[in-house]
Formats: sequence, structure tokens, C-alpha cells
Amino acid sequence: MKRRTAVLLSGRGSNFRSLLAATQAPGFPAEIVLVLSNVPDAGGLVHAVANGIATAAIDHRAYRGNRAAHEAALIAAMEAAGVELVCLAGYMRKLTPLLVGRYAGRMLNIHPSLLPSFPGLHTHERALTAGVKLHGCTVHLVTDGLDEGPIVAQAAVPVLPGDTPDTLAARVLVQEHLIYPAALAQLALGGSGVTPPPGAALHNPLPVSGPLP
Repeated sequence: MKRRTAVLLSGRGSNFRSLLAATQAPGFPAEIVLVLSNVPDAGGLVHAVANGIATAAIDHRAYRGNRAAHEAALIAAMEAAGVELVCLAGYMRKLTPLLVGRYAGRMLNIHPSLLPSFPGLHTHERALTAGVKLHGCTVHLVTDGLDEGPIVAQAAVPVLPGDTPDTLAARVLVQEHLIYPAALAQLALGGSGVTPPPGAALHNPLPVSGPLP
């Protein structure tokens, strides 16, 4: 039985697209049954509709000053769809304990850095300013702390001479599209039985995509 999964997004849904492609493969242990967004015209919703997936736009602006009420509406939509697992894919809202607690141990997020380094925003700029030689991305379970949940998967890329935040972000994004489906598969299987695709890692070892500078 495939685990029923919801994706929460706020934008074009790049990682959602990679998750969807993976879940459509025979034998993948999860299926995306609902895509939710706090932005009614998010590009990810358009892609979901085009692929026959149920969607719901729950605009946070209608709940201004009441994050818990907004999250209660998200939870109601997910419960109605029988959602078991949740993937945050560019969902640009700070979560409250209500939503985190409801899906504790069953909600994944992808972050564009090698956590615990560079939690929060502007990770590529900060990595370049810090002069690190390796950068990358992390899939982790969501907890109340900002980007502090247990790490499920990571992948690394070299920081090359002349990199800009945009060029570094593009190289990291390739790895995001590899490790997020692998992490979802692992979670859907209860944490075992997953062989990562090339370029992806589970449980912290960090493969490097490309030559070191």
C-alpha cells in the first residue's frame, strides 16, 4: 500500500516536480494525493492540476495574525484526503507546534545547505561569504526548531572558483531533486530498504557531485 502524501509549496514547485516524477515510478512506496499552497497562483498548483492531483489553495492572508487557524485549515484538508506523510517543498511559512505536532515524525523538509551549517535563509550567499569548500542540501524531519530536525539525507557539491549564489544554487538544486525522493521513499518504508539514486545519500554520508576545486 502506497503511503498517501501531501506536498506543501509556495512557488513553482521544482522539488514537487521531482517528487511527483519519482512517485509515478512502479514500486515507489508513496503517492502524492494532495498539493496545498498558501499562494493561490503558485506554479506548483498548476503543475499538480495538469497531472490530475487534487489541490487546495489556502491563502494565509485570510488568516492574518492567526497562524494556528491557517494551519488548522491545512490539517483539515489533509485529513479529508487521508494524508499520512507530508513534504514541504518551498513552503515559505514558519510552522507552529500545531502542524508540526500533528505530523511529528511524518513531515519532511528540504533545506539548501549542509545542516547544521547555514540554517534559515540566504544559504548560498552565506556559504560563499564563509569561504566553505563544500556546500549542498539536506532533507530532515520537521521539528519545532528552525532546520533542526533529524537529518534523513544529504548531498554535497564543491564550491567552485567564480561561483555566484545563482550558479551555486543551480548545482545544489540538481542534488535536491535526487535526495528528496530518496528520503521520501525511506520514510514511506519506515526507514529501511532504500538504495539511494546516484548522487544521493541517506543517513549523512556526503557524496560530492563534481570535482573538488
